[in-house]
Amino acid sequence: MKNMEYTYAAMLLHATKQPINEENVKKVLHSTGAKVDDLKVKALVTALDGVNIEEAIAKAAVVAAPASAAPAGAAKEAPKDEKSEEKKEEEAAAGLASLFG
Repeated sequence: MKNMEYTYAAMLLHATKQPINEENVKKVLHSTGAKVDDLKVKALVTALDGVNIEEAIAKAAVVAAPASAAPAGAAKEAPKDEKSEEKKEEEAAAGLASLFG
């Protein structure tokens, strides 16, 4: 997984209740010996500005759980309204994933 260290740095900062800013992300990355790309750090911090990370994690976990736990024939039996809702949730999760590189 390419560039996951940037995501991990942001998650670590969030978990320790530290501000997710360029300086802190760079410090975390430097402490691990990772090569730091200033543009990627800036893009990450900009993408996360105003994002409620707790809510995003909760939504991503909810979307991922049914997809892996669904029986093989469940998708065929679901009504169209549920399918469109599931697709919207999957798209939201994909959008969240793109924020983290």
